[in-house]
Amino acid sequence: MKQTKPIYKIILSLAAVCALAVIIMFFLDVGKTTGLVLTAFFLFLAIAFRGFPLLRGFSFTVIIFASVTIAMFYPSYFQEINGFDLKNLFNPLLQIIMFGMGTAMSIKDFAGVVKMPKGVFLGMFFQFTIMPFVGFGLANLLGVAPEIAAGIILIGASPSGLASNVMAYLAKANLALSVTLTAFATLLAPFITPNMMAWLGGEFVQVDVLGMMWSMVKIVVLPVTAGLVFNYFFHGKLKWLDDAMPIISMFGIAYIITIITAAGRDELLNVGLTLIVAGFFHNISGYFLGYWGARLSKMAERDCRTIALEVGMQNGGLASALANEMGKVATVGLAPAIFGPVMNITGSSLATYWRGKPVDEDDEQLKKGEREKTKLEHDKAAT
Repeated sequence: MKQTKPIYKIILSLAAVCALAVIIMFFLDVGKTTGLVLTAFFLFLAIAFRGFPLLRGFSFTVIIFASVTIAMFYPSYFQEINGFDLKNLFNPLLQIIMFGMGTAMSIKDFAGVVKMPKGVFLGMFFQFTIMPFVGFGLANLLGVAPEIAAGIILIGASPSGLASNVMAYLAKANLALSVTLTAFATLLAPFITPNMMAWLGGEFVQVDVLGMMWSMVKIVVLPVTAGLVFNYFFHGKLKWLDDAMPIISMFGIAYIITIITAAGRDELLNVGLTLIVAGFFHNISGYFLGYWGARLSKMAERDCRTIALEVGMQNGGLASALANEMGKVATVGLAPAIFGPVMNITGSSLATYWRGKPVDEDDEQLKKGEREKTKLEHDKAAT
């Protein structure tokens, strides 16, 4: 078993010191200084988690906690700089992230619909029905402000992102199907998401369907297409770009969540806990209904896991950018900002659980191999 490097244990100790300091400062009512120490705690913890295989998948989630913490304590620093509205960087950042998604894909990923037509159809159908309707139900049940309710529907109507591919890999699911579903969902979303929003969210906010479609084409379709073309001509030739894109993506999502949190701080103080609980229910509903919908459709175990993760995990960054395009990032954008970290927690936990649980097909292959080996040995003995 691989030993954890001492440096990670030292950093974990620093996180523990910060945690103790936060508790003491809370009782002493120190004020805003507590925010810096709490942010440092999350950052140290995120770095330390990288040294522990079982916790590594939660590192990015803890970074998001750090982003939310510093934005809640010091919101004015993340709203504008010298008159420049920091929300103006949303779209360029997300376009870069989507370009990176495109570079991680290839035309072969879209050919998966021919090889796995049933899985692709079910995955698309479940994703764009289960999650929007679960979001619609929560929006009506919770009794939150209309624009916050619309945000819950928006994140439910959004496509999956690359995070679901990572979770599919960790869960020993069908990675090829996962990538194909993400590719199709991403490119179909500009036509499906605005119409689902108008249908289910129209009673909460006014939705410009054509305007939202054009926004998604700019934010999603054009950058992803450019990434696909780039990958076709330069695949494997720019390793530094392959290494840099995941880091840029993580920074971009953390930045977007920080800005949204700062903009909607006052609303979050009122509905933050409600949205966290709603986020967990939304995710778990997606995993459960996606998995059992696939099982009842007689899909293989690996495919069931894949569809569950694709259905339950949405592209929170895209939903946040769409809320910004609507001019309502401080309200409509709150649910995507909260649901994003929740998805990382639930997705990582589910993938880790599944990783330690044998896949039925693996058992059958193992048994088949043992039977063939026994038969071969028997034949040799007979001769």
